[in-house]
Amino acid sequence: MRPVSEAPHARIIAGTPAFRRINIAIFACGFSIFALLYSVQPILPLFTQEFGVSAAESSLALSLTAGAMALSMVFAGSASEVVGRKSMMLGALIASSLLTLALVFVSDWNHVLWLRALAGIALSGAPSVALAYLAEEMEPKAVAPAVGLYIGGSAFGGMSGRLVVAALADYGSEIGAGLSSWRLAMAGLAITGLVSALIFWRALPASRHFSARTPNFGKLVASLGVCARNPGIAVLLIAGFLMLGSFMTVYNYLGFRLQGEPFLLSQSAAGLVFLAYPMGSLASAVMGAQASRFGRGPVFTACVLVMIFGLALTIPDRLGFVIAGLLVMTFGFFGAHAIASSWAPAMVAQDKAQASSLYLLSYYVGGGVAGTAGGLFWDSYGWLGVSAFSGAMMLCILGVAIALTRMNRD
Repeated sequence: MRPVSEAPHARIIAGTPAFRRINIAIFACGFSIFALLYSVQPILPLFTQEFGVSAAESSLALSLTAGAMALSMVFAGSASEVVGRKSMMLGALIASSLLTLALVFVSDWNHVLWLRALAGIALSGAPSVALAYLAEEMEPKAVAPAVGLYIGGSAFGGMSGRLVVAALADYGSEIGAGLSSWRLAMAGLAITGLVSALIFWRALPASRHFSARTPNFGKLVASLGVCARNPGIAVLLIAGFLMLGSFMTVYNYLGFRLQGEPFLLSQSAAGLVFLAYPMGSLASAVMGAQASRFGRGPVFTACVLVMIFGLALTIPDRLGFVIAGLLVMTFGFFGAHAIASSWAPAMVAQDKAQASSLYLLSYYVGGGVAGTAGGLFWDSYGWLGVSAFSGAMMLCILGVAIALTRMNRD
């Protein structure tokens, strides 16, 4: 007899073969998306060398991707209602991997930027749809573990993509192949993305509770407007913009600092700073529990203070201080982001998905804008300039945190 969860129209429950297949597929999806998104961060110094661009201009290779993904995510969910959830996610994985592979063959900086922007549009088809697929196909109690694996895959992919690209870039320099070192790294990452797409295609069950329909973009825009006029969400959008902006600025230009005087680290050694990212998983779990106990506002404020303290530790030219500061700042950032992510939909009685979309839009756009603007401070004032710029944003977040705490006593 076929298990209840395997019946044609039953929702998938935990512990079944279909549940395990979904977990494999959704982990591969999260891993690939965020590996492809953040992969260029450790090789920004190589872009400045090969293309003769400034540090700020090199950061556009990441900022344009994040910004394009953020803007497209608002509409990608609606587009998936026409083409289907699985098809949308699979197309996103394949297209973004092929666009990354195309980077191997370009020699003009503007072409690099165009390809990265298009990759951002392609990438938007997965994060905005994955959670909708899980909610539609799985029993409510099975959704949370699957979402956890997706987030785990995203964090692991973001870290691994940076580390692998940094290591491959060094390896390419050593073997002196016909490809520039960063091109070899992009080729390796693109192949990894295509393998992930194959795993996703084979493992993810076809939708059984999805019905194609015509999206109502007018209604979508109207609901986004209602959310944006909510005073609490409007303030939270400022926090999201500044949070990723200040965080990405530090990580964008830390590689420049560590590969220069007085540290003189290699590409792969400098890339090891991304091992700080597991602190994010710890912070999300710890601070989420504390927010349930003490309220989002106080814990969010505490996380911002931790970010500021961590940033201050990175200022001295001592590698131990830099590493410690990075660990502390990363912990504070992910704790704050976890709280803010859950806060946005909690502020509205309906249109919760649109509230989350607006927060993520502001979050990623802030990372793109501030991440590039920080390069101007690096070029003019070095690490002190970057620290001052990020620190100013963090102080503004602190003010926002206090305002949110007064507005929402939860």
